[in-house]
Amino acid sequence: MAIYKVSYVIIDKDNPGMILNQTYAPTEGEIVQLGEDIFEVVEVLELVPPRGDFHYIHVTCKAINIFKK
Repeated sequence: MAIYKVSYVIIDKDNPGMILNQTYAPTEGEIVQLGEDIFEVVEVLELVPPRGDFHYIHVTCKAINIFKK
């Protein structure tokens, strides 16, 4: 099973982002929740070629407005 080490970087909000291990690769346009905040993925880049079952991915996100009820 492939493991994706994903580095999430937030471009328009004071958020440190995070690095997560996932079993799938994020895609542009996908909506993700990081902590309590919701973001849209705007760019996905492979950092280095896969090493065995490990893939290293850089994801740029922007905050989106979703109001909690």
